[in-house]
This record gives sequence, structure tokens and C-alpha cells, in this order.
Amino acid sequence: MTHVSERSGAGSSPTGAGGDRQPWTAGTGRPARKRTSYADAGVSIEAGDRAVELLKSKVKQTRRPEVMGDLGGFAGLFRLDTKKYKHPILASSTDGVGTKLVIAQQMDIHDTVGIDLVAMVVDDLVACGAEPLFLLDYIATGEVVPDKVAEIGAGIADGCRYAGCALLGGETAEHPGVLRPDEYDISATGVGVVEEGEILSSERVEVGDVVIAMRSSGLHSNGYSLVRHVLLGAGRMRLDVVIEDFGRQRTLGEELLTPTKIYAQDCLKLIAEAEVRVLAHVTGGGIPGNLVRVLPEHVDAVVNRSTWKPQPIFELVQSKGRIEDVEMEATFNLGVGMFAVVSAEDADRALATLTGRGVDAWQAGEIIEGTGNVQMVGQHTRG
Repeated sequence: MTHVSERSGAGSSPTGAGGDRQPWTAGTGRPARKRTSYADAGVSIEAGDRAVELLKSKVKQTRRPEVMGDLGGFAGLFRLDTKKYKHPILASSTDGVGTKLVIAQQMDIHDTVGIDLVAMVVDDLVACGAEPLFLLDYIATGEVVPDKVAEIGAGIADGCRYAGCALLGGETAEHPGVLRPDEYDISATGVGVVEEGEILSSERVEVGDVVIAMRSSGLHSNGYSLVRHVLLGAGRMRLDVVIEDFGRQRTLGEELLTPTKIYAQDCLKLIAEAEVRVLAHVTGGGIPGNLVRVLPEHVDAVVNRSTWKPQPIFELVQSKGRIEDVEMEATFNLGVGMFAVVSAEDADRALATLTGRGVDAWQAGEIIEGTGNVQMVGQHTRG
């Protein structure tokens, strides 16, 4: 993060966070009297500076060769290597984490939601074939607690490392009176690049192509308002209760905070090794709502539910909330975080590539003649 909002490089007193005098002074010539400071309004410049200092080592780990300068400037600089591309196209994406943050705040665990944030952004970028280059984050909080902000930022930096992109800068904003001291919200914008002739689009999809599914790590970052309603509200479950079905003595809270799987580097490798037509990032709207976005009007995607078993968390949510199957399918990823549509000839190669990278992937369906719809067939295995 580059700086704390509403800060122009100076603190609320003539000395900065490090105790050095600022290179300017201001006075009115009026008699001294009790003065109101920014801190009196609930904003601590020093706390923000401390949070940035705590993050610097983590941010440096995300540095790419194209990054210019260091943290602390007014803008992040990134030298795009145009020699690598004939016709480079920039791609951008903005997202947040949603009410999963409420779980993190209730559990006082803040070092994983940053991974969720990066995943939501970079896996949208790679869906068009773009390599994520850099990310800018935004953290709004009721009170800047340096260690907490550093934990959030560390998760963002970890996510950027997994995605292969630089954490180029960002903003930390203190909003006293708007957010409670323990509340915060986060968002990010990412930028990627793809060769114009290699953009993944629905025009590439053909009848006979194979639909490959990549397993999710769980709920990812979608549907948490419904999850909180049925489990913590009406279900009156506690976050610290151990759920036997989750295994490894995992609590409900730990399961709900499982970080979102980041597929960006796996998908870029897949694109390099196989004929990938399109990628579909499964977020809000579930499998049919996202896969349909990459289909042309003359084909359908047939997805066979019997080819995989959703994680136990989905069955818990459905049973506790008495949620209809169609509602579950329209809200959650149900165990699949990313789809790749590949040519039939390259299906085995694609699966071998993903398996070699440790991605749990399988053939989940096929492309047939149709009208641009997703056909969900079969039933998930249970038990």
C-alpha cells in the first residue's frame, strides 16, 4: 500500500511517524490556544505509517522485474515490455471479498482474506487469457491497527506471489464514525496483458470440445450472506464448533475462512500446453451462471454432476437452510472453481498438465449443438 488516505506526506503534528521534523512549518501568528488534531477526529497518521512499514518486506516479495521505484510514491510504476507482444491488450478487473470478511472479523483472523481478494481479481483476468501483471489494493477500516492491517496486507501479498503478479500499491483509509474500530472492507484492481490474437473468447468454442473442471478449495468468496444466515443466524451454530465431516479437527470458522484457490498460473500453463478455447471462473451465479458467459449461441455445455462430489460444507449449508438444489447451484460453486473448455484432441494433455501442477481436475462434460445454454445432468455422488 502506498499511503494512508487524506495524507499528503505529513502527520498531524510537525513531526512524522519516525520523529523527524517535516520540511515545512505553518503558523498564523495568533496567540497559542488548544488545537484540534486529526487524531482527535479518530484518524491516526502514525498508525497508518506503521502499518505500511510492517508490510514492506511482504510487498517486496511480489516484485516483478517490470516494477519501478519503491513503495511510498503517489503512483506505482510498471514498465510494460512491449517487445514481448505484437499487439498487447491490457485487461483489468476489480473485485472484493464480500461478507466473508465478517467471519474473519468475528474470529480475529485476518491473514487469509487477502488471498481471497487476489483470487477474485486475477482469476477473472486469466479467464480471457491475460497474464496478471500487478494489483492495487484498498483497505477501509474504522481504526488503523498496524498489526491487523499488516496481516490483511500480508495475505494480499501472499496471493500476489501465488498469482505471479506484483502488489504495486494501494490505499489504507481510516473511517472513524462510519465503520466500527474492528470493521474493515477490502477491494482491489488488477491489470493484466494478453496478445490480441490469443484472447480467449466464445468464438473459439466448437461442438465436440471437452469441458474440464478444476476443484475449488471450498466456498471460495461467494454466497456468504446466505451461509451466515442459515448457519450462524437461523442455525445458531458457533464458529468454534468442530465439524467431524470436515476432518483434521477443523472448526466451522476455519472451514469458512479457507482461502479461495488461485488458478491464474495453472491456467496460464494450461494455455501454453493445450488448445484452450475458453476459461470460466465460477463465482457468484454458480456453475451455470458463469459457464454460460463463455458460450456462443449455437452450442450448449453439458456438465455431468456425477463426475464429482462437492465438499461437506455445501451439504451442511443446504441441510441447515433447507435450500433447494436449484438455489444452491445458482449461488455456490459446489466444488468447481474454474472450468476450461479445450479441444477434444488436447483433453488428455490438458488434464496431465493440471495434474502435474497439483490441480485436482477431471473431464466434467462436453460441448454439443444447442442455443447457448448450460445443461446440468446427473446427480452428485454423496456419502
